[in-house]
Amino acid sequence: MNHTTPAHSLEEVLSRHGVKPTSVRLLVWQQCERQTKTFSLADLEEMLPHMDRSSIFRALRLFTDRHLLHEVNDGSGHQKYCVCRCHDEHHTGHVHFTCTRCGRTYCLTELTIPHIPLPEGFRMQESEFIVKGTCPGCERKQ
Repeated sequence: MNHTTPAHSLEEVLSRHGVKPTSVRLLVWQQCERQTKTFSLADLEEMLPHMDRSSIFRALRLFTDRHLLHEVNDGSGHQKYCVCRCHDEHHTGHVHFTCTRCGRTYCLTELTIPHIPLPEGFRMQESEFIVKGTCPGCERKQ
């Protein structure tokens, strides 16, 4: 979806995932889906300056619980999120890339996490795949 996504489409996405589309949730979701890289609660607070932190946080938790968002642990010590674009029930979709210079984390949606065969008795609940290095912008600055 792009920056001009109609409100009824936003409502449909939330409703499809069992989320009641309140005005706060719609505003938060609209900002989430516009992001091309991972984002934090603090990032959304800057984008939504008239909304209180706890409302944004509750929406993020709900979106994560309903598999609209992934939580990304990129080693920064700050919880980050990205829009879930997974195509399977385990939400093991795409790879993330964290730049060790600028600290940005990117969703590499064209790359999928390979299937990991687990030993008998083990059951996967979720998986993360983070590649670390330097992004194109930081490479050009060298």
